[in-house]
Amino acid sequence: MNFDDQLHRYFGVRDVDALTPDALAAGIEHMRVDFGLETDGRRRFALWSLMFLLGDAPDLDEAFADPADRDAARDFMEMMERAEGDGD
Repeated sequence: MNFDDQLHRYFGVRDVDALTPDALAAGIEHMRVDFGLETDGRRRFALWSLMFLLGDAPDLDEAFADPADRDAARDFMEMMERAEGDGD
């Protein structure tokens, strides 16, 4: 899943800074529906990751039944926290 393509699919833009609050809310709702229906683990993880980056990811215990997927999500969260710390 390409990040720019996902932005365009769910929000109609390829630049996060161009998102309006209404477009963000509608796009996140669309993502949550797709996430709930998605059966492919890799696509679910990609959707969850984008929702996490946008500040609206489901809780790990609700999002991932497999402990390995939850661990991967925690690793992703920690990686993003470290990256934010490097930017300060």
